[in-house]
Amino acid sequence: MPRLSLIALLLLSVFFLPAIASDGAPLDGYSAAGSQAERDWEAKFKAIPNTDNLRAYMQRLSARPHHVGSAYDQDNAEWILAQFKAWGLDAHIESFDVLFPTPTQRVVELMAPTRYIAKLQEPALAIDPTSSQQREQLPTYNAYSIDGDVTAPLVYVNYGVPEDYERLERLGVSVKGAIVIAKYGNSWRGVKPKVAAEHGAVGCLIYSDPKDDGYFEGDTFPEGGLRPAQGVQRGSVMDFASSHPGDPGIWDREDPNSKRVSEKDAPSITKIPVLPISYGDAQPLLAALRGPMAPEEWRGALPIPYHVGPGPAKVHLLVKADWAIKQVHDIIVKIPGAVAPDEWVVRGTHHDAWVNGAEDTISGQMALL
Repeated sequence: MPRLSLIALLLLSVFFLPAIASDGAPLDGYSAAGSQAERDWEAKFKAIPNTDNLRAYMQRLSARPHHVGSAYDQDNAEWILAQFKAWGLDAHIESFDVLFPTPTQRVVELMAPTRYIAKLQEPALAIDPTSSQQREQLPTYNAYSIDGDVTAPLVYVNYGVPEDYERLERLGVSVKGAIVIAKYGNSWRGVKPKVAAEHGAVGCLIYSDPKDDGYFEGDTFPEGGLRPAQGVQRGSVMDFASSHPGDPGIWDREDPNSKRVSEKDAPSITKIPVLPISYGDAQPLLAALRGPMAPEEWRGALPIPYHVGPGPAKVHLLVKADWAIKQVHDIIVKIPGAVAPDEWVVRGTHHDAWVNGAEDTISGQMALL
């Protein structure tokens, strides 16, 4: 730990001290001449970005949905490659076959005490032309959720992290045999179904509460930038902490002849079905809960009393995916070093996206370009 702390402090000094030492004094770790050279290089780099270029890259790359395996993802990869080559750089594409499930069936139904069928659909808005590209877009889902069809009582578990289950235990509430509903936030989304399964839950729903990501914080889209009532956060729920991060279909990454395994045998696939929903779809489910009142700090901004359950709310959750192999395309660019060509500095970002990806992560890709 002391060594890690020292490394952390050194990294902080690298990032922050140059900004502090802007008065012409030598930068920490640099000689007077080296400090001037560093400042000269920083000035050169700052002069490079062109907002017109950034805007053009953004509009081109995010014009269509471009998830893994899609036609526009490959088109983007080839366009990015062409830019690097046009700039005289050594660039090529390396393609890899990966397991990338896409949903074929998604159902969330409140079965009791009343009936409600979740929309599971983000509406098209006239102000946003890309929102009408729904035939090309991935539906709202969590990739690498196991298939499942379960009907069970519902339990609200706050953010679904370990300490929340400890609190539920003190309230006398068990999630064994239940479907849990957790808020996005306070942890990696893949932690929520993992911890739920460890406590005996049979399914998991994840929603964005407006207190964290919605009207509680400000105007929602299109008036503002916060999540509207039917907005849903897509994303992977793969268990990154497992012994097999990355493509879950490959068993042994050290063995080039390793055979693929099915999703049922892949350690990083969730053990229970998972689906993300909007707070518009979450509200009827949460409103149907009774049992103890949720602790004050668990309560969100929906206009309902937050109970934890279980009962009388009973929910049907169905998740089924096409577990297909898709291609990802990595654009590899090499700029040889003048001083130490055998030492590498690596910079990268992904160019694929869950939908059109302007923020995640075309913003990163255009900066890299």
